[in-house]
Amino acid sequence: MTAPTGSGPEVERLAPDRLAARRAVEALRCGVPSRDAVAALGTGQGEVEDRLVALLDTAGTTRAGDGRGLLVGGGFGAGKSHVLEHLAHLARERDFAVSRVVVSKETSLHDPVKVLRAAVESATPPLGTAGAVAEAAAGLDPGSPAYAELLRWAGGAGSPVDERFALTLSLLPRVQDSDGDFADAIVRFWSGDPIAVTELRRQAKQAGEPRPALPAVPVRELARQRFGFLARLFVAAGCQGWLLLFDEAELIGRYTPLQRGRSYAELAHWLRPDPDDPAAPLVTVLAMTDDFDAAVLTAKGDREQIPAKLRAKQRADWDEVAAGAEVGMRLVERSMTLLSQPDAAELERTYRRLKELHGAAFGWDPPDVRGLERLGATRMRQYVRAWINEWDLVRLDADYAPVSEVVEVAASYDEQPELG
Repeated sequence: MTAPTGSGPEVERLAPDRLAARRAVEALRCGVPSRDAVAALGTGQGEVEDRLVALLDTAGTTRAGDGRGLLVGGGFGAGKSHVLEHLAHLARERDFAVSRVVVSKETSLHDPVKVLRAAVESATPPLGTAGAVAEAAAGLDPGSPAYAELLRWAGGAGSPVDERFALTLSLLPRVQDSDGDFADAIVRFWSGDPIAVTELRRQAKQAGEPRPALPAVPVRELARQRFGFLARLFVAAGCQGWLLLFDEAELIGRYTPLQRGRSYAELAHWLRPDPDDPAAPLVTVLAMTDDFDAAVLTAKGDREQIPAKLRAKQRADWDEVAAGAEVGMRLVERSMTLLSQPDAAELERTYRRLKELHGAAFGWDPPDVRGLERLGATRMRQYVRAWINEWDLVRLDADYAPVSEVVEVAASYDEQPELG
């Protein structure tokens, strides 16, 4: 027996409050951390929220000795994605642009080019929808102090970004009305696309700019530079900074050894300030499973084997990756903030709130249901889905007495080279 999922024309005819409740219930039933679901339940993770707020409050200041990111750990189904969605809400309330990056085959953590693409595609301004980079570019005021500060940072002596950024930034106001195609090319360049050197030089000549040198820059390095530039672009457009949320970072445990090594180094890069740009208004949160240390760093021998494999290549760039990988693995070991297990009060609060929500969603008065036995090892998602499923069944048959059981599905860290 299955409960109706509540989609289609019937849902669209519901009153706004009932529609929001229905959306929240459907998201929670499927384990999807939608805004409606997160707004309805909150998180009960005060320590994580406080640490994120502290990072947001200091974004854009020089933090050479401190972290710029937060590593969150929890078991499968513990609510990591739910927490990330709530952190996104906290950041938007503080006028941050927010991006959500799910580590996957298409978005390998060890590849900053792919990570940039995902971050740009998902970037949303505090009060808007996707398309934050184009919106920020369109909102630039070339006569404002914010624009002047961005241009000074990008083009000043010792700037951590290539001269292409200052040049395109100075050219954009000149071409927005006269050459829409090139204006679009500039925004695409900031977002990760290449831009033709010959066209840049032609446009610079027309604008009376000196001939730019524009030496070749590795695409991975340009991707790194774009993160710092875009964070400041958002600030120039009125934001306080940029929050990057990385979900399912434990997938790196299934990469090949060299890919894992690069990923550990990238993890260190995201959690620590950039030594070349320590004041970037960029904050990061990475979520991974809490057994990663034991299942990958220890069981696979990554602490010793990964740095050795990288240094065996006997190249300076791989030595640098090895050093970064060692830092990243130490951060996993020592700096992970674990999600707290729900206590009795939190479980009862969530149960009562879900009961109200289910009643509002389906226009009925749900009875109390048994759900799962309240044990320390049971995760919040398991409680939530059991309660919802039991209310669904009782709503269809008032005399039915559902009993829920939990079947554990072990996470796999077996290597899959195709993921990288």
